[in-house]
Amino acid sequence: MNRLPTAIFLMGPTASGKTGVAVELAQTLPVELISVDSALVYRDMNIGTAKPDAATLKIAPHHLIDIIDPTESYSAATFRNDALRLMADITARGKIPLLVGGTMLYFRALTNGLNDLPVADREVRAELDEIIATHGIQYLHARLALVDTATAARLSPNDTQRIQRAMEIYKLTGKPMSEHLLHKAGVVLPYDVLNIAFMPGDRHALHQRIATRFEQMVKHGLLDEVRQLRAKYNLNPELPSMRCVGYRQAWQYLEGEIDEAQLLATGLAATRQLAKRQITWLRSTPNKIEIDCFSEQLAQQVRLAINRAN
Repeated sequence: MNRLPTAIFLMGPTASGKTGVAVELAQTLPVELISVDSALVYRDMNIGTAKPDAATLKIAPHHLIDIIDPTESYSAATFRNDALRLMADITARGKIPLLVGGTMLYFRALTNGLNDLPVADREVRAELDEIIATHGIQYLHARLALVDTATAARLSPNDTQRIQRAMEIYKLTGKPMSEHLLHKAGVVLPYDVLNIAFMPGDRHALHQRIATRFEQMVKHGLLDEVRQLRAKYNLNPELPSMRCVGYRQAWQYLEGEIDEAQLLATGLAATRQLAKRQITWLRSTPNKIEIDCFSEQLAQQVRLAINRAN
């Protein structure tokens, strides 16, 4: 049998150093980088997404960065189609696809395929928006728990986007989202995938790094960036782009809903929660090589892992 082409998945929580290592690997290995990040797809959203700067992208180009406007949506299904096409192109050029990022849903969709879930329904969304505006998201979370205990249990009571989507699926189909997930069709990814997961050996150190990075984002112009985005595009706070961590809090600040201290506190808390969810996803990822993201010579450790796999 012919050996499957190789693909490398470089995964990790936010602020774990994935991009820096991927850029370093691209200088010495026959790889092309594909971004696996639901925020980096947006044009003009640079500071709050920690997007690689122009100089970095020049020496290590990333596919799937800056591909849509902040007014548009980008789904896991669209990512899967784009990634499979790019991976085939990269393999045809005799190189190895190196997928790097922290959007674990995208990695899961690529590896396992997607469920046949209903598309968003404007009327149902409007009904749920009204419930949230009147009673709050925690009320909707409690209602979700009555009809879909499993999904409600794994979602934060403040996760507006996912709670709303889970309730929407129930209203449209009459079945809980958790039941839909049980009937996913099997998918075989036609690659010999090497899963490399950056895991923080010291969670406190990761939190410190997250705090420093978020403070630097604010210091280096996150609020001005959001002001410019609002001036250039027809945005609202319910768009997926403006729900991204950091942007949601910046929007609230510009609307006068929170002050600067609350901006920093809520932005930091949201980023920590994001990292926690990413780590939970990573722990459930099978057949992975774990590397402490605070280890010395991180890129060299990844190279050794790749060499051993080959």
